[in-house]
Amino acid sequence: MPLPQDERLVALANDLLQQFDRLFGLHPGFRPAHAKGQMFTGVFRPAPGARELTSAPHMARESTPVTARFSNSTGIPLLPDSSPDANPRGLAVRFNLAEHVHTDIVSHSLDGFPTRDGKQFLEFLEAVAASGPDVPSPKPVETFLGSHPAALAFVQAPKPFPSSLARETYFGVTAFAFTNSAGETKFGRYRIVPEQGNDFLTDEQAAKIPANYHFDEIVERIGREPIRFKLMLQLAAAGDTTDDATVHWPESREVVELGAIELTEAVADNLAQQKQIIFDPIPRVEGIAPSADPLLELRAAIYLLSGRRRRAATMEEPVR
Repeated sequence: MPLPQDERLVALANDLLQQFDRLFGLHPGFRPAHAKGQMFTGVFRPAPGARELTSAPHMARESTPVTARFSNSTGIPLLPDSSPDANPRGLAVRFNLAEHVHTDIVSHSLDGFPTRDGKQFLEFLEAVAASGPDVPSPKPVETFLGSHPAALAFVQAPKPFPSSLARETYFGVTAFAFTNSAGETKFGRYRIVPEQGNDFLTDEQAAKIPANYHFDEIVERIGREPIRFKLMLQLAAAGDTTDDATVHWPESREVVELGAIELTEAVADNLAQQKQIIFDPIPRVEGIAPSADPLLELRAAIYLLSGRRRRAATMEEPVR
């Protein structure tokens, strides 16, 4: 996972990291966003038609080992699971193709992203940080949302509390180009859909859950039975925008199954493993290529820079 060569992009990535630190505080050894998480291991089995879409190696093999990480939003490691700020939830999946060879999917539980590019995202975070409870209206964040309809739609979108992290759908917000062995290319966006279906708490139920409810529940759940998801792909039609994460495709677009993800075991040394693993939002594998979405290279830079910082830090397990 190389650091991008564009110095301005790397500088923007560092500015975003500093802004996350201002918003959530500096927590050595933890991610600046989606800090609270739990890792699992399992297996991916491709659907029979997956090879018709892509020549990616994990779509041709009988099975591929996977490592997955569920997470809460924000950079606060002890954020209560009952906090509205815990939404959207995250799910990252690593397909382990060989020793030190992998490809990843990074997703969250809301179909979309608040801004078109990193510069706008930094402006958004700066506006949030400048809009404390004592700041009179119109607060900077209100002004920003008033002039950025995609960010307003993201903030106002329903974000219900799942009854379990295993009963939530997760969306890959950026499009990728999927190319098969015949050289045919289609653009698509990932969806990771729970086999048991979505299930949500009422607001009253969510307000009463314990601080670590979702992570305790999913560890207990996997001790009883595997957790299964379907890996789906929403396909773009001719003329659909493929380089802007704020643009939704119509729900009428075709959705195909790429395979099944089965998680079978919680990672025992969870904190240590989370500290080490650096997920990559860019596929870097044959048969799946990045689109021209400007967020991809920026996210890759942020993940790598924050991962290097995280690995170098001395950390202690947070006290619940």
